[in-house]
Amino acid sequence: MSTFVKQLTYHKHEHEPDSAALTLEGIVVAYHDAVNGRVTALDNLNFTVQTGERIAVVGPNGAGKSTLFNLIVGTLKPTDGRVHIFGHGPDGHICIAYVPQRNNIDWQFPVTVEDVVMMGRVGRIGLFKWPRKQDWAMVRHSLERVNASHLAKRQIGGLSGGQQQRVFIARALAQEAELLLLDEPLTGLDKPSQDSLFDILDALQAEGVTALVATHDLNTAVERFDKVMLLNREIVAYGAGQSVLTPQNLQHAYGGHVHLINSEDTMMALADTCCGGRE
Repeated sequence: MSTFVKQLTYHKHEHEPDSAALTLEGIVVAYHDAVNGRVTALDNLNFTVQTGERIAVVGPNGAGKSTLFNLIVGTLKPTDGRVHIFGHGPDGHICIAYVPQRNNIDWQFPVTVEDVVMMGRVGRIGLFKWPRKQDWAMVRHSLERVNASHLAKRQIGGLSGGQQQRVFIARALAQEAELLLLDEPLTGLDKPSQDSLFDILDALQAEGVTALVATHDLNTAVERFDKVMLLNREIVAYGAGQSVLTPQNLQHAYGGHVHLINSEDTMMALADTCCGGRE
């Protein structure tokens, strides 16, 4: 239940003119572990994402991808460093939409598709206030944009993985999000569902929406994104996909869990067998 209702209180920030969509400066996230003592989950992250860019965040399990997204959303505070969204700190933004990993959502929570999408309007309506006609109109329009109008009265838990992803993107549309974070949205989706998801992301990018997408699919990261961030607690490389996903960088990020396969078009396939760890 908590994932559905998280972040329902907002105080709107006006964006700073000409500011980047996202900037991280000297970010460190550390925590205390009873066995290992101080553990650094993220170390010295510095990067900028411009408005309208689509960034793939790749790296082994436990690399800190989900931790990074929680920092940007504002549900996690850095031990050191600063996060700027359109020139302000992460708190108080109604323009950030977060689609978490599917296994972090309680799909048994009794809520309909249209109610999930309406949750995207809460920041603009106000907590504990009734939706207006224009809010329901935005919900219907958002569902239409992701080809999910026919699902409006269905229980969210009864949908397929691809349908659930489309509903959560509809929630971001209803929120009028300008910065979209998708944590492993491709996992478990067949090729048509993945293509449908990218059709939606393409349309959003054309409208200037900025997106960060965590994925394990390196080929897709190269082919479908403006830039790739290779992360393993620190940024190993950040830039154009082909220049980031080199054998040397991948060995550095994945260590003994990387398997590179040479092909005629020089693309590399990787099997990430690393399990566990803290995201």
